[in-house]
Amino acid sequence: MATETTTRQEQAPRTLVVGLGVSGLATARYLAARGVPLAVTDSREQPPGLEQLSRELPDVALFTGGFDQQAFAAAQRLVVSPGIALGTPIIQEAIARGAEVIGDVELFLREARAPVIAITGSNGKSTVTTLLGEMAVSAGIRAGVGGNLGKPVLELLDNEVELYILELSSFQLETTHSLKAQAAVILNLCEDHMDRYDSFADYVAAKRVVYHNAANAVINLDDEVAMVQADEVTNRIGFSLHAPHGDDYGVCMHQGVEWLCKGERLLMPASELLVAGRHNRANVLAALALGEAAGIPLGPMLQAARRFRGLAHRTQFVAEIDGVRWYNDSKGTNIGACIAALEGLHTHDGALTVLIAGGDCKGADFTELAEVLPRYVRTLVLIGRDAPAIARATAGVVETRMADDLRDAVGKCRASAMPGDRVLLSPACASFDMFENYLDRGEQFMRAVRSLPS
Repeated sequence: MATETTTRQEQAPRTLVVGLGVSGLATARYLAARGVPLAVTDSREQPPGLEQLSRELPDVALFTGGFDQQAFAAAQRLVVSPGIALGTPIIQEAIARGAEVIGDVELFLREARAPVIAITGSNGKSTVTTLLGEMAVSAGIRAGVGGNLGKPVLELLDNEVELYILELSSFQLETTHSLKAQAAVILNLCEDHMDRYDSFADYVAAKRVVYHNAANAVINLDDEVAMVQADEVTNRIGFSLHAPHGDDYGVCMHQGVEWLCKGERLLMPASELLVAGRHNRANVLAALALGEAAGIPLGPMLQAARRFRGLAHRTQFVAEIDGVRWYNDSKGTNIGACIAALEGLHTHDGALTVLIAGGDCKGADFTELAEVLPRYVRTLVLIGRDAPAIARATAGVVETRMADDLRDAVGKCRASAMPGDRVLLSPACASFDMFENYLDRGEQFMRAVRSLPS
């Protein structure tokens, strides 16, 4: 056994895990269990996962507080965490000298034996991934669900799993080369992470990887940019919020009622969905199309869709106070997500939305948001570091108020909203300027709302 382990270690490339955190820790555990010689480096002095790594793998060389030149020079392979840009000079130097640069998803794909469903896009990834997982469970299929949400991919590996359902970010796809999905989807595309990409085209190119070598492509027929990324895939299934063509999924009218449908087949009244908003109808249709490509029976999928209550911090209903409904969409961290939430909640009855936005805008251009605000928004309440920049970009289109913090913003929304209106936290920005993460932001918002006197 010792000889076998030694041989395996000699054959395995010396690997440097770049970036700790959840995925880095899972990667270190995975490599150590397979006898791969490894080290770990992180630019932070006290990265998340440091204590667990030191306790579980005390013999692994660890370099924190900066990227160690010698550690990089000794490595034949880098496993780079999604939060670290491949353009980092020391990583570019490693690439130039011939080191292999991959991510944890690539390691996963080299070992996974069950079919993979790959889900990416600017918005809706977590909702579709979770719902499709529930559809699989409803059909009695043992599914491994995770990736960019929930469990890191390497912790999903299990010979008993029959189907892997993965949410994949553009950052993860940058370091993935062996993906051959049973079905893949780019749900939608809008500007995001422009602080990391040189252009929108570069961001789109990173997403496009999800369709490489896919057996089936699910395409959003309402998003021209996303749709054309799948041109290389022969087998395609479309979804749309309009009446479908052929055998695609869509929304149609029947006896004055909106139905989800597949071609001419009526599936369920849209009103039976518990999740709010037109964007969530699109998410359900995308999950149905992916499930079809994965061989999940339609009946159990529709049962799961009827039961699905959505995810926390995604257009989540919080309370109704004095005729005003309050929604938490803290996960709306880009402009496209914010617009989708505004459109999805719009009721065409004269009521409007009081919108809380702001935070770290990640270099985004808010011109697109300025164009739609007059249609949906009564008052824009801004918080966070980039509130002044957003105010300049949206100047004059709707009433705008600046708030000192989230509690102050909730108070200003209470004063602005009229009975029948909605108040929506959908920041179109990252949260790290004021909060630990979007979860913390959403929880603080809900506490502030629930503390309001009625």
